[in-house]
Amino acid sequence: MRRKMGSVIAMIIAAGLLATACTGGDNGGNNGTNNAAPAGNVAASGGGEASAKPVPVKIFSIQETNIDLPTNKFTAFVEEKFNLKIDWELNPSDGAKEKRQISLASGDYPDAYMLPGYIDQFSQADVLKYGKQGVLLPLNGLIEQHAPNIKAAMEAHPDLKAYNTAPDGNIYGLVAYTQCFHCSYPNKMWLNTKWLDKLGLTMPKTTDDFKKVLQAFKTQDPNGNGKADEVPLSGSIEDFGVRIIPFLMNGFVYDDDRNYLNLTNGKVESAAIKPEWKEGLAYIKSLYDEKLIDPGAFTQNAEAFKKIGENGDAQILGAGAGMHPAIFINIDKGNQYSADYNPVPPLTGPHGSYATHDGGGVIPGAKFVITNKASEEAQIALIKMADYMFTPEGQTNGATGMKGIDWEEPGEGDKALGENVKAQFKPIAAVEGEAPHNAGWSGVAHFYMPKEYRDSFVQATDIYESTGYERRLYNATLLYEGKEPKELFPLWSIWLDPADTDEASMLQTNIKNYIEQNALQFVTGNKDLDQDWDGYVQGLKDLKLDRYLELLQKAYDSSSK
Repeated sequence: MRRKMGSVIAMIIAAGLLATACTGGDNGGNNGTNNAAPAGNVAASGGGEASAKPVPVKIFSIQETNIDLPTNKFTAFVEEKFNLKIDWELNPSDGAKEKRQISLASGDYPDAYMLPGYIDQFSQADVLKYGKQGVLLPLNGLIEQHAPNIKAAMEAHPDLKAYNTAPDGNIYGLVAYTQCFHCSYPNKMWLNTKWLDKLGLTMPKTTDDFKKVLQAFKTQDPNGNGKADEVPLSGSIEDFGVRIIPFLMNGFVYDDDRNYLNLTNGKVESAAIKPEWKEGLAYIKSLYDEKLIDPGAFTQNAEAFKKIGENGDAQILGAGAGMHPAIFINIDKGNQYSADYNPVPPLTGPHGSYATHDGGGVIPGAKFVITNKASEEAQIALIKMADYMFTPEGQTNGATGMKGIDWEEPGEGDKALGENVKAQFKPIAAVEGEAPHNAGWSGVAHFYMPKEYRDSFVQATDIYESTGYERRLYNATLLYEGKEPKELFPLWSIWLDPADTDEASMLQTNIKNYIEQNALQFVTGNKDLDQDWDGYVQGLKDLKLDRYLELLQKAYDSSSK
């Protein structure tokens, strides 16, 4: 996922899971927690009247682990179906963004870009810039004439249309639309319930309860080895959802874990200058002062976090922050710790009980674009190919792998992930030691995965089985669903005025870094909340916080219209 979670994701994929919508590797469709079929979807569009000679198209893409696009089975399938001959311009994940930008700047760019959005894609600013320059072609006419499934999807999901439609009304590219339920509430907390039971404690409901549980984990030797080696609470700074502050702060003021924005009666505000933010920092500092928080949680990467969760000598982790527990433990049923970590519902603090909510995995911008280098024949073939991946079959063959290789039709007794949803796709688990199938495109093919599609994938009913992991995450997320504020600032779906983009981006980066650096200093005691708070607030004003909020308000008001 554009993040350094490869080991976690690779494990999930290898287990045949549908876990996070942001992975690489073959059997990759199993990455994202799934896939399921939208009701009433238009029939797959075929290649139409194929010419005798295949249409040549050059596509810039990313080389993902265990996938070779030129020899891929899905590549061969779509080339035959749409009478194409694809010339892949492949790039390693590292440096992919720079290679894309260089290709555009040089003028030597391909007919299309088809990218896994979690590694690289066009930002909204890119889309507007190159669309205005004529480098990216408007897709409106192509969609209207040749892409009935894309058209139907945007009619069924107005937010998808909003993601794709620039302020000038043109569709210059397509996002990866994935309604990943568990991804949409990323800041979860997983508690060692084996220790909880051993100490005769109950699942905490309030911020005070949670503190008492951590105190017991630290002082009452729950792992029974006679050593004070327990780590009550840990996390990481690497990846979205693993930082400990947002989950704890949400009992005081809503923390979006991105840009610290609130929306009140339509007004964009900064959460990070509110008195409630100061109270939340004081609470987190109290945990830190009692050594209930692992200091490494503010500095360590995912690998170091997992070493704590998978400590070999004795189980030492009491609670771990993360979108899902495979971030810090191995989730195979045979693993001795896997079933011990269960979700903590959002804690009630002095000012409420919130859960961080976002767009569920949709990254603004475009993963698929067609350039002005493409011939008319190539444009039509490319949009038809993308349109196929807006069908349940096409999306599954593309992202998961080909039918009969990486998925099959469900059998009697197979249960879909979603309640009251008919099972339609059953992943075929990878066999240990078997060579990668190279039968799908993984994230390169992530186009249209609405919730109803994802919910129709078969998942085991035992949530502690690797094949039931997505159900485990789904059930956990139900505890968080609906706990977001009634008003949310939709940073993931608004379009900034092109004239404001550079300024807003610079302000965003400076303000976000300042808030996070100061939060750490307040929690660790390098700054005093009483003596230094006013200076901190003034520092935000000096960084032009008011101007930043003004630009966002302008974009929000425009998008609302």
